[in-house]
Amino acid sequence: MAHPSHSQRLQTLLERALADVPPGRCVWVALSGGMDSALLLTLAAELCRARGRPLRALHINHGLQAAAADFEHRCRALCRELGVPLTVARVAVDARGRGVEGAARKARYAAFVEQVPAGDTLMLAQHRRDQAETWLLAAMRGSGVRGLGAMPERRVFHGITLARPWLEAEHGALADAARALAGEGRLDWCDDPTNADTRFERNYLRHRVLPALKARWPHAERSLAAAALHMQDADALLEAYAAEELATLQVGAEQLDAAALAGRSRGRQRLLVRTFCRQQGLATPPQKRLETLLAQLGAAADAQAHVTWPGGCARLWRGRLYLLPEEHQAAAPDWRSAWDGCAPLATPLGEVDVQLKAGAEGAALPLIASWRRGGEVIRLAGRGRRDLKRLLAEAGVPPWERHTIIVVWAKEACVAAIKAPDTLLYQAAGWRFAPARQAAR
Repeated sequence: MAHPSHSQRLQTLLERALADVPPGRCVWVALSGGMDSALLLTLAAELCRARGRPLRALHINHGLQAAAADFEHRCRALCRELGVPLTVARVAVDARGRGVEGAARKARYAAFVEQVPAGDTLMLAQHRRDQAETWLLAAMRGSGVRGLGAMPERRVFHGITLARPWLEAEHGALADAARALAGEGRLDWCDDPTNADTRFERNYLRHRVLPALKARWPHAERSLAAAALHMQDADALLEAYAAEELATLQVGAEQLDAAALAGRSRGRQRLLVRTFCRQQGLATPPQKRLETLLAQLGAAADAQAHVTWPGGCARLWRGRLYLLPEEHQAAAPDWRSAWDGCAPLATPLGEVDVQLKAGAEGAALPLIASWRRGGEVIRLAGRGRRDLKRLLAEAGVPPWERHTIIVVWAKEACVAAIKAPDTLLYQAAGWRFAPARQAAR
């Protein structure tokens, strides 16, 4: 039978987490079918009914083992018994380059974002032992302060709140409560047969490393979880300090003053670049890529550096460091479209909502729009014929953006250069341009 204080403690932690969910928003439980998540759903169902809060469950079927179908079947049965709506997401796990555990986690979190509406809260059943394992994994991988913070109790992830109400609870408390409910016929779960396979990193820590640590230091799990909390505090302070300093370095939406950044210490440079990447919603560069980038900050003013990594890239141009989304091959490089100059122009990068007409009366003429290819010349009012490439450089358009400049042609003449979605860069003499919203007034 469960120790009364254990069950009460779990209920208290769950109530605290539920109180943080905004009124009117749905609570979700990530349900694997194992003991921890089945217990969380069962107790959450009781609490949400008592509080009048909507509750749903989400099961991710990774399809990685024969038992996957049984997990899903058990989840469906438990949800029927509890009267909780269940969403099942079947995902494809691509383990190339990251290992099965990392690939499964990536697929799982992608499913969270796809299935759970922004603003809702998804509860996860991780506990203190999971936190200790996560800290050890981060340490073995040489992680920095953020990685050693392991799992936060709450965080917003792509608009949804991930909550771990039992992160400070011992696994033994969960096991006691689950066995008590099972003895009453109120709880059933299935054990993952791969949990004993020590070829997986987390299982190796769970079955080999943590028992050895606890034999020498019985409080090992508690101490490792406490270390994670200290690291979370340190990370939050560093993030705040870095944000204040970045405000003095930022010279554009995606740009930092490269020379000013180069004047900081190397450790400070790492912190500032990583923080700026997070502010921009970019993946932070791996250590070696980051060092390659920082080594080029002091390059000559006319230098063009380019460093890429999964989820982001950096460019150095005209003394500015640009941190940008991961680059992909240009969409439809041969794109070309007829246009009347009035209707919105559909491009591979989205709709361009502008109007372009000839003459004082604003007559519409048949036009052709295409990407800039090089060699274009445009006749500007009061300036005569000008090379578009040179004009774009004067306007400060970075070289890597110039292939997505839209050039508009009237017969053989280049009459406009537009940057999506509605920015005119240049128009030929005798032509009138306006964003469609302005033209409609």
